[in-house]
Amino acid sequence: METRITEIGDGLYRLSTFVPDIAPPDGFTFNQFLILGDEPLLFHAGLRLMFPSIRTAVARLIPPEKLRWIAFGHYEADECGAMNDWLAIAPQAMVAHGRTGCYVSLNDMADRSPRILEDGETIDLGKGRRVRYLDTPHIPHGWDAGVLYEEASGTLLCGDLFTQIGDRAALTDRDIVGPAIDAEDMFRFSSLNPGMGKTIRRLAELAPRSLALMHGPTFTGDGAAALHGLADDYDRRIRAAMSQ
Repeated sequence: METRITEIGDGLYRLSTFVPDIAPPDGFTFNQFLILGDEPLLFHAGLRLMFPSIRTAVARLIPPEKLRWIAFGHYEADECGAMNDWLAIAPQAMVAHGRTGCYVSLNDMADRSPRILEDGETIDLGKGRRVRYLDTPHIPHGWDAGVLYEEASGTLLCGDLFTQIGDRAALTDRDIVGPAIDAEDMFRFSSLNPGMGKTIRRLAELAPRSLALMHGPTFTGDGAAALHGLADDYDRRIRAAMSQ
């Protein structure tokens, strides 16, 4: 199992592991994102099975014990399965997540008490890096869901939003809405609810210049337009479900 490294922005790295046995014949990617600074942050801890490979990739960029923050979109194995493995090797590291996730899962499951992030709260990573936490409950699933926005680069760390199958180029300026629609048709992984469009359009107000997908490439371009396109598709699905 190989974890590949791509610099998707200044001091911002995508760590990507491709698993061909999931969703064959196309396969599936699992991505983490490392943001450098005085207090480096890893977004997505990854599956426990992938920890040795991801740790090796991180070690090519920084000593893993220097990690200060571990964050993720919601409490799910591919997001945080290796959370305690990272805490074990990085003595100063702390998990950071929204209030719901901490109260429901992380206060018990994390080996060290997590930092609770309120909606809109920021973490200063140093060296001009700051990330903002945004609550996105049930978007696309999990009532503890949230995303991070890296302000200096204008990068939205999207979690499971825009999930797509396949092993694609690390960076793209091509359509990511169509492949996300195809993946939703295949997996039906989203918790459809009337607030989806509103929540996703709130993210579009950030006008992100990059969208870093957990399962797929990192998109560079008009992030707001892509988010509006995704919101429109969820609105369509909800209307169809309510009309049945």
